[in-house]
Amino acid sequence: MKKKTTRKSEKEIDKLVTAQADDDSAWGKPVQVHRSKSEAVSIPAEVASRAAFFARLHREPSLEHWIKKVIAERIDIEEAAFAATKRDLTVNE
Repeated sequence: MKKKTTRKSEKEIDKLVTAQADDDSAWGKPVQVHRSKSEAVSIPAEVASRAAFFARLHREPSLEHWIKKVIAERIDIEEAAFAATKRDLTVNE
């Protein structure tokens, strides 16, 4: 027979971790995490020239800096939309 597992809330997990923070026996071996290699992305010349125009218009120090800023802003928007959708789905279940 399978054992039913209960999910702990985030607050319960925080309390457990805080209580065990100074107890070395409660912790496993440290895990080493490596960042994945960065990827290069190519964009069409027309898009690059349009982007360069807007980078200059916004007085950014470089095209690369402006592109990073735009991508970061878009990712924030996408993450917020994803979180809202996920929240709506869990509320409607």
